[in-house]
Amino acid sequence: MIETMGDLKRTHMCGVLRKENINEEVVLMGWVQKRRNLGGLIFVDLRDTTGISQIVFDEDISKESFEKADAIRGEYVIAVRGKVYERQSKNSELPTGDIEIFAEELRILDKSETPPIYIKDDDDVSEAMRLKYRFLDLRKPYMQRNLKIRHKAAKIVRDFLDEEGFFEIETPMLNKPTPEGARDYLVPSRVNPGKFYALPQSPQLMKQLLMVSGMDRYYQIVKCFRDEDLRANRQPEFTQIDMEMSFVDIDDIISLNEKLIYKIFKEIKGIELNLPINRMSYDEAMKRFGSDKPDLRFGFELVNITDIVSDSDFKVFSGTVKNGGEVRGINVKGYEGKFSRKGISKLEKYVKTYGAKGLAWVKITEEGINSPIAKFLSEEELKGIIEKMGGEKGDLLLIVADKPSVVFDALGHLRIEVAKTLDIIDKDKIAAVWITEFPLLEYDEEEDRYVAKHHPFTHPVEEDIEYLETEPQRVRAKAYDIVINGDEIGGGSIRISNSELQKKMFKALGISDEDALDKFGFLLEAFKYGAPPHGGIAYGFDRLVMLLTDTENIRDVIAFPKTQNATCLFTKAPSDVSEDQLKELHIDVDLD
Repeated sequence: MIETMGDLKRTHMCGVLRKENINEEVVLMGWVQKRRNLGGLIFVDLRDTTGISQIVFDEDISKESFEKADAIRGEYVIAVRGKVYERQSKNSELPTGDIEIFAEELRILDKSETPPIYIKDDDDVSEAMRLKYRFLDLRKPYMQRNLKIRHKAAKIVRDFLDEEGFFEIETPMLNKPTPEGARDYLVPSRVNPGKFYALPQSPQLMKQLLMVSGMDRYYQIVKCFRDEDLRANRQPEFTQIDMEMSFVDIDDIISLNEKLIYKIFKEIKGIELNLPINRMSYDEAMKRFGSDKPDLRFGFELVNITDIVSDSDFKVFSGTVKNGGEVRGINVKGYEGKFSRKGISKLEKYVKTYGAKGLAWVKITEEGINSPIAKFLSEEELKGIIEKMGGEKGDLLLIVADKPSVVFDALGHLRIEVAKTLDIIDKDKIAAVWITEFPLLEYDEEEDRYVAKHHPFTHPVEEDIEYLETEPQRVRAKAYDIVINGDEIGGGSIRISNSELQKKMFKALGISDEDALDKFGFLLEAFKYGAPPHGGIAYGFDRLVMLLTDTENIRDVIAFPKTQNATCLFTKAPSDVSEDQLKELHIDVDLD
């Protein structure tokens, strides 16, 4: 029979009782984690969000409760009134392991069917099953811990920014569709037939308007949406810590945010980051690590050997150089013995997924040089490569020849893959760096035009503005990303606050005056009436919480995430809607 709480009021959470509570009468409520019937005694581990307490049902204390306890099973919801005693057989693995509660009253508040997944952290069930039964998955201590850390991180952010004079201001979820960036999620308007809202990819334009409005310092922990093909650790809806400040430049924003990052890591992980955090230009990051989000916890830096092999008889190298390409490599120092031919073949397949045509290699062994390309290189060229790459006995040199973008992409990912294969990445280390001086624009071969590296409102470095129309590829942006352990945690820029400069930017992007007015007219109109210099930053809050919880799966820090196909397995979203609903919105669905 299902009962109610009635006059029973919970006095304590399950995970908080200690020796100090011995002899107290308590009322606990929660889920049955485990039940063990030892004849005259029934033991129940009772769980809530704070932890577990052991409940003892003794027929000598309460025969009625003992008999009812015989019927309870895993995940039943119960209420127990009883007295706290010192536990005879202590459990050092539990914070409550010194005590137990002898039950005097038991109420079964709800029954449970046998769960389709185990409610324990070491359950190896598939992620699809975890997401299908997410409401059960979230009962696991590990998942509840992650969401508690997420809550604490959000509170730290709010308290810090409040003390720094920021106002939390909400911006609209239903916005005007705009070009550039990722694909928008569109929302049809019933009262304006044929017209659409867009869900925000970020509050970018609105927070700039707040600066024009004189709000000075704004922030928001906000949902954002991007309708893009999902890769690992991407979600169609994600959370940003979004902020904007007036009358600031790069140093002001970086300085304040270093204090915020320091506070978050100290209060949650007990780690004190070294301030100021080092800065590295985009150009340096690409040349050294092949990535604008470098993982600095290990070496294997890129080395440019283009000059050594530009005239080589080995046409794979020299031919690439003649066609405008480059030849670069990494030295897997001291680990040549860890990679067999088969292991190197796996690495070659790996770099091909990033567009590389192949992977050249040189092993420096006790017996001498072992390399399939050695016979194609002169003695001087081989010696030059080894010297420039710092090669010594025990080293493995891995080399890619291709156009620069492919070389950087392939080697940037390869150095990480090698480090993971060797298991040499210190997971307890926090390596943070600011990446600065990004290119303002990048050429999109498919669209045959320049597009914004970040977004169309990023301010160019002042001394580069003169090249905006003549040599756009050399213009640097007043932009910055904070990268921690190879993940871009946040990024921002100083914004364009002058309507004339904004027009020049639109022109460089191939956006006509008419198109700019149609898409961004409200922002350009605002700029006519006095806009302060301003800038800001947005953090990927989900990615930040991943770092704080030591998980590599973004779904582990979001209560109800989507799959990689942007679906929800337990609500079945997205789903079909009725013809009447579509008719109201003046929408015809044609899947042919």
